[in-house]
Amino acid sequence: MLEVRNLNKKFGDAHVVRDLNFEVHKGEILGFLGPNGAGKTTTMKMITCFISLTSGEVRVDGLDVRTNDLVTRKKIGYLPESTPLYNDMTIQEYLSFVGEVRGLKGARLASRIDEMSQVCSLGSMKNRQIGKLSKGFRQRVGLAQAMIHDPDLLILDEPTSGLDPNQIVEIRQLIKRVGKEKTVVYCSHILPEVSATCSRILIINNGAIVAQGTPDELTAHSSSGGRYIVKVKADQATAESKFGAIPGVSGTTVGALSGDWLQVNVFSDEKQDIGDRIFKCAVDNGWSLSELKRESATLEDVFTQLTRGQ
Repeated sequence: MLEVRNLNKKFGDAHVVRDLNFEVHKGEILGFLGPNGAGKTTTMKMITCFISLTSGEVRVDGLDVRTNDLVTRKKIGYLPESTPLYNDMTIQEYLSFVGEVRGLKGARLASRIDEMSQVCSLGSMKNRQIGKLSKGFRQRVGLAQAMIHDPDLLILDEPTSGLDPNQIVEIRQLIKRVGKEKTVVYCSHILPEVSATCSRILIINNGAIVAQGTPDELTAHSSSGGRYIVKVKADQATAESKFGAIPGVSGTTVGALSGDWLQVNVFSDEKQDIGDRIFKCAVDNGWSLSELKRESATLEDVFTQLTRGQ
């Protein structure tokens, strides 16, 4: 549905987007991640025809956005980070206005407004002035305007920004429902949300792709070996010294629990599981061991490693 080939964007001497290549298919939700200034929003604006390409190619449903910009715009729904709303309009008036701009009219327009009001849970608020809505409802209105014309491709830039936890869950469920039938590109800084919502993730840094894959694939290939949580009955200084000397251990932190029990966090840079070495260390030192578990690298760990050059 969406094909990006050798995409570049320069603003003067600043090379903001560098040779991006990726595809997104129908029924797929792609998480598009990167730190501030990485080129995410610039890429979204090129895909949606808001700004021109310096070089490369973007195709939406097989159509080149440079030579078929009006046709491709009809196939795209876009929710930018700053939701484009008119505060003096009611929700009903605003959706009607956007629908008419999108070429809808009559019974078709009324049907789509009703459907979007239901999908985005706006029904009871349709006559409320937008300027008096909470942040959560404003985001729902933004999603409704992005989907009013039933687009094939949905571009969402920070759709859960500023929402409370309950609202985030609602928007996540909505995106998942939409993603079953549409193609969705979901741009966000909230990594747990991206991991829970997206079927595939693409990470860019300094305008270039540094990793892509499913959430599980990205964490599995992380250079970090993760953290081991060890609960032992031992002297604190001795435990810190002995565990820290294990081959493959990059560091430890020790905290006191009740009695003589300690919780030792053992960090490793190795992909290989070193749990057996930790267990042997406890046995060799005659320590009672009540817990030993490994916590693998998270998406946040992977993101930090890739975007900080670690």
